[in-house]
Amino acid sequence: MTRPSLVHIVRAPFFSSILAPLLYGSFLSASLNRTFDAINFALVLILGVCVHAATNVYNDIYDTLQGTDRFNRHRNPFSGGSGLLVQQPELIKTFFRVARIAVLGTLASAAVLLFRIDPALRPIFLAIVITAVFFSKYYTAAPIKLAYRGWGEVAVWFAFGPLAIAIAALAQNLFWHPVIWTAMPATGLSTSSILLIGQLIDRQADEAGGKHGVAVRWGSVPAARLYLALQLLLIANIVVVAVMLRPIGLLLLLSLIPYIDLPRTARQVLKNARDPQNLKNAAAANVRIHLLFSSIMAVSSAAIFVFSQ
Repeated sequence: MTRPSLVHIVRAPFFSSILAPLLYGSFLSASLNRTFDAINFALVLILGVCVHAATNVYNDIYDTLQGTDRFNRHRNPFSGGSGLLVQQPELIKTFFRVARIAVLGTLASAAVLLFRIDPALRPIFLAIVITAVFFSKYYTAAPIKLAYRGWGEVAVWFAFGPLAIAIAALAQNLFWHPVIWTAMPATGLSTSSILLIGQLIDRQADEAGGKHGVAVRWGSVPAARLYLALQLLLIANIVVVAVMLRPIGLLLLLSLIPYIDLPRTARQVLKNARDPQNLKNAAAANVRIHLLFSSIMAVSSAAIFVFSQ
């Protein structure tokens, strides 16, 4: 069997989930500060990609060791782990090595950033980095196993929303600003929507492996309804931030264009909540919404910074 590439091991196509909040938070902060620290921006992107890579790899490792991935009969590109360790268990040492190198990359970039930001913000920055590294491993690793104990959805929303936006803002020497705090939920909600559809598809495997996500705890239909609620909250959050930054902030509303497809996707999710095979098309459509939303949001927030100068 062909040895997988590093891109495949770290599941690099999903890095959009961390890049979106880092770009959004950085450009919003820069527009509010009317200054942009390019070096800190580059460092925070490295930090974010490293911690996300560690999270993805540790998730594959521990979902395989704890059995969940072995029960997965509905694996697809839009939900669940890579499944590489199920197919090639001899790669376990490589996966551990990649995860640890990614953690070291996180800590190294954080160490440099720590000495480049306002000393008054350093304790908050340090607390966020420690939390992010903790989540990267103990989202699935024993003895904490957040995803197995019903805290996975909260951890994902928090990591890809408030934590990511906060660390991007801190890298631009901003934190205590109402716009930044208001902007924190949206990107985490977008990533959580991918997680929820994934849980619906993987429900049987998660239940067999003791992974108690929302779909297992509440049932498929309530989880599908939660998916729609999160998407509506995301839309509302973007509208509020755009209004707070008006008139130029109204550019953020462009990021909602992909949500024209939400009614059709939501109908698919609600209709096929108990049908993993037919949910895969909805998962693909939802990832497309996420990617387009993330891309347009990054560009529009960069435009807000440019036009605010």
